[in-house]
Amino acid sequence: MTVSTTAAIQPKPTVARVEAEVRRLQGLVRQGQHALALAGAESLLTAVPENRDVLYLIAVSQRYLGRVTDALRTLERFETLHTDFGRLYQERGHCYRAVGETAAAITAYARAVELNHALLASWQALVELYGMAGQLDASAAAGTQAQALAKLPPAVLNAAGMFEEGDILGAEALVRSFLQSHGDHIEGMRLLAKIGMKLDVLDDAEFLLESVLVFAPDYHAARYDYSIVLGQRHKHARALEEADKLVRVDSKNRAFRIARANALVGLGDHKEAVKEFRALAQATPEAADLHLSIAHALKTMGRQSEAIEAYRRSASVRPSFGDAYWSLANLKTYRFTDQELTAMREQLSGDVRLVDRYHLCFALGKALEDRGEFAESFRYYEQGNALKRTECRYDAAQVERIARSQVALCTQEFFGARRGQGCDRPDAIFIVGLPRAGSTLIEQILASHSKVEGTSELADIPRLVQRLNGRDPRNPTCRYPAVLADLTPEQLKRFGDNYLRDTEVYRTGKPFFIDKMPNNFRHIGLLQLILPNAKIIDARREPMACCFSNFKQLFASGQEFTYNFEDIARYYRTYVDLTAHWDAVLPGKVLRVQYEDLVVDLESNVRRILDFLGLEFEAACVEFHKTARSVRTASSEQVRQPLYKESLDQWRNFEPFLQPLRQALNTRAQTDGLEQQPERER
Repeated sequence: MTVSTTAAIQPKPTVARVEAEVRRLQGLVRQGQHALALAGAESLLTAVPENRDVLYLIAVSQRYLGRVTDALRTLERFETLHTDFGRLYQERGHCYRAVGETAAAITAYARAVELNHALLASWQALVELYGMAGQLDASAAAGTQAQALAKLPPAVLNAAGMFEEGDILGAEALVRSFLQSHGDHIEGMRLLAKIGMKLDVLDDAEFLLESVLVFAPDYHAARYDYSIVLGQRHKHARALEEADKLVRVDSKNRAFRIARANALVGLGDHKEAVKEFRALAQATPEAADLHLSIAHALKTMGRQSEAIEAYRRSASVRPSFGDAYWSLANLKTYRFTDQELTAMREQLSGDVRLVDRYHLCFALGKALEDRGEFAESFRYYEQGNALKRTECRYDAAQVERIARSQVALCTQEFFGARRGQGCDRPDAIFIVGLPRAGSTLIEQILASHSKVEGTSELADIPRLVQRLNGRDPRNPTCRYPAVLADLTPEQLKRFGDNYLRDTEVYRTGKPFFIDKMPNNFRHIGLLQLILPNAKIIDARREPMACCFSNFKQLFASGQEFTYNFEDIARYYRTYVDLTAHWDAVLPGKVLRVQYEDLVVDLESNVRRILDFLGLEFEAACVEFHKTARSVRTASSEQVRQPLYKESLDQWRNFEPFLQPLRQALNTRAQTDGLEQQPERER
């Protein structure tokens, strides 16, 4: 007899097929056909064993069929995979409520609305259960929330739930459709603004919230959102004004005061921000995030010992708080104790959130690297990167496609035809390249000069690109960079003027300032068009050292190419190719500074950089580590120390584990017809 193996070799269903089947099964649940829905969901689970929607369908169907114990068991498995899904806890509340376990049901529903504020059924259940438990104030508060949600149109309520559960694009489509016929609906406009904030379409979000406050000036939640989006747009002075208005209305509101403190951080007033954070932490000492914010501000000011104390306090308040441990590791100079290593390992072996899990992995990787335990260190780095990558939507092909389009469009003839256009002010100095290639070091050197202002990694150019690109940058028909050919001289000048105006908040009157957003190497064509007299420095580092340093770094946001060797190698080659193109079509525009050369011969290279910028030599630039200033990047503590040549080859400690990275770099070099090692500028 021949046994069929067809089932074993069935291909994994596509995302579209899974989504279609989920919709069909949801229809069965709505029709009350729970047995059929359960059978279908269990069959689908074999193909997609970690799918959130399928697990949810199984638990719901089991409960409706009276199999509450099975449903709770399914939810336990569900929780290990998707700890932040509000409907999971709502379903758990339904299960406990069905068997009369009131206290457990309250706990589950409370967690549900903490994660997803738009879960009307959970709020309604809490009204009743709190009342039964004699918690009348809590019942009344839940009733207020339930009444507010019940008044929302179904489309807005559903979109709000989708937004809270991470279906951002689905929520956007639903609420936009609703607003087409209800254009002045306050909650709909506010929700669309929050979606814009999530998608980084901040100009739209700012406009929407301004409009909401015109209609409803006393809507404090919208004003809070408005303060946040102003901060995200680096309009920190206005963000502080809005936060101050809120604090005057309710001086005890923790969220309002945190918004005020964050605006102070944005303005560089770290001393006042720390005072505000500490006052909040005194009132709520169990709030680990406040101790973390205090530590970040202290680190930025260079007060390392106090920052370490605050980071440790944050971890002691919440032992699973991976960000606190990673922040200690990210100081680069901190050394963990045996007790701290044990604590991190214990937390990692338990049931912790995904975000805490990968933070702990990166922290353990750094801690063990510092102890010379390189094999185990690499395993933790590898695990942390794999976990973090599950959150990322990086598209290497899209980045490469845009780079090729820039090469095709941005020719010498293209720039020649636009000579003399844009804003002619020379204020800006851009430092570009890959992260971890020495850009913070170069910034610290230049910020030690009396005529140069050090700022930060400013998001203004990427946001301008997004604006030029259109609504959805993941759309393959996006307009950038082709749209550059259509920009008028008036637009180019306006964009340059706006950039300088919007970055004035970071300046104190010095003639020049630095924008060290590394990814701007992808937009040098745009920089040449809008700011033709700006100076550009390319910070470059030996490929293996640079790429592996990125692999070891957990970034607060962005840089999603860094969590996989193949992605890193492809991004590195894109960088090398594109900067070579800028060298060819804009000769002399970009100064390449090799990190290794800077470490070996600091003064000669400092003089070379200053000559390029047209600045006289100042000895303070060579003694950069003595310069007191706020530094926010991962290298903040390193640039407060002299250079050491021993740091150049640290990556070789991991060389036995880096053959896949070397192979990926070599493969890309052979494919592109380029040398693996970039030619150093002499």
